[in-house]
Amino acid sequence: MSLFPPLNPPLADWHGKTVWIVGASSGIGQATASALHRQGARVVVSARQAQALQDFVLAHPGSQALTLDVTDAAAVQDAGEQLLAQGPLDCVVYCAGHYKASQVARLDLADMLRHNEVNYLGALYLLKAVLPAMLARRAGHISLVGSVAGYSGLPNSLAYGPTKAALINLAETLYLEVRPQGLGVSLINPGFVQTPLTASNDFHMPALITPAQAAADILRGWARGHFEIHFPKRFTLWLKLFRLLPYRVYFFLVNRITS
Repeated sequence: MSLFPPLNPPLADWHGKTVWIVGASSGIGQATASALHRQGARVVVSARQAQALQDFVLAHPGSQALTLDVTDAAAVQDAGEQLLAQGPLDCVVYCAGHYKASQVARLDLADMLRHNEVNYLGALYLLKAVLPAMLARRAGHISLVGSVAGYSGLPNSLAYGPTKAALINLAETLYLEVRPQGLGVSLINPGFVQTPLTASNDFHMPALITPAQAAADILRGWARGHFEIHFPKRFTLWLKLFRLLPYRVYFFLVNRITS
């Protein structure tokens, strides 16, 4: 028996539960939606790619597709109201993401703002759409997909890393605010996963895993009531250790490893 109780109510029985995954047309979001469907959940998948969502629904009977651009605040609000009119949402997962390697030498302000709109502002729009109903019901779980790139500054992550750092802080603050009111909050921080986003990387990605492996880790973390779900641990634990180092040591090691 653990010395400390879980930070969240464990989510292990998904039969009859409704889960809305935003950012589910591919990668981690799609694999997690598929895994939840196998566990008996009623899954609602959202993304901009309507055809990918329809393909998912055809392969997963009983699921629902809801095409959505997360940068459109009014559309996100309308989608939330539409789903809540069908019944309560037991779990909402924000997995939408935009990534492009970026450096100061090739600073692209428009792309940096795009990172912010998709990776962070979209999460705020989603929270505004679903939180009031969840708080009124005093039940439900919200999960935000961040990244280990949000732990600390890293090369090639000038645009992506800060948005994920913001999501990490948002999840921590959200937990403190809503957990006493009956809601669960979890933060998912993946390492390198084989997705369309990481396919553009031209460097070695240590401990690279598949979306199915990522989904298994996520469901395992939910079942154990974890707040932070990070994987694969053979990689992420090193990055968590790096966060504790003095900057002089941290910068030296990161420069040595990435040069």
